[in-house]
Amino acid sequence: MISAHVGGWVRGQLLQLGALLSRLNLSPNWFTIVGLLLNIVVAVIIGRGNLILGGVLLLGAGLFDTLDGAVARASGQITRFGGFLDSTLDRYSEAAVYLGLLVYFQHHDASHYAIPLVYATAVGSLMVSYARARAEAAGIKAEVGLFARAERVILLAVFLIFGWQIWAVWILGVLTNVTAMQRVFHVWRVTGKSDQR
Repeated sequence: MISAHVGGWVRGQLLQLGALLSRLNLSPNWFTIVGLLLNIVVAVIIGRGNLILGGVLLLGAGLFDTLDGAVARASGQITRFGGFLDSTLDRYSEAAVYLGLLVYFQHHDASHYAIPLVYATAVGSLMVSYARARAEAAGIKAEVGLFARAERVILLAVFLIFGWQIWAVWILGVLTNVTAMQRVFHVWRVTGKSDQR
């Protein structure tokens, strides 16, 4: 994951932006829903073969995805449903982008590995999030691992911009699943210690 120092700085900047946007009196859930719609647009653009524009817009959509939480914190509108909606629509957003990649590879790339790698990436990404959610349901923080959502979005966007899409799905297909296993191992270690008491 991004270092704590960089992550703390980014969160600070987002909180300032969230405070500014909270003056618009828009619900944090509005930002969540618009973030999903932006990612669907990104998926269509990628599927049509415009990878550079898709990569640039993916970075923008990724930034927008974080604004709901920033606005909620800045405006004091943090709710359990808001957190649930954010997590749920984030999964749909990622799935939409991977569908766009799948369509792209079906029509624009002859690589035999591309489609299975997109599938592996989608499964790994969902399992990273699921592992964290199940760990938190058990009372364990599980934010460990190499490739949380921010890292996945940044890597995919940058690689799309530079035309390295096959390398993106190779890296993501492997490292998302490694990250999920890191979280499984983390929970195993934590529960192993507590279960022996």
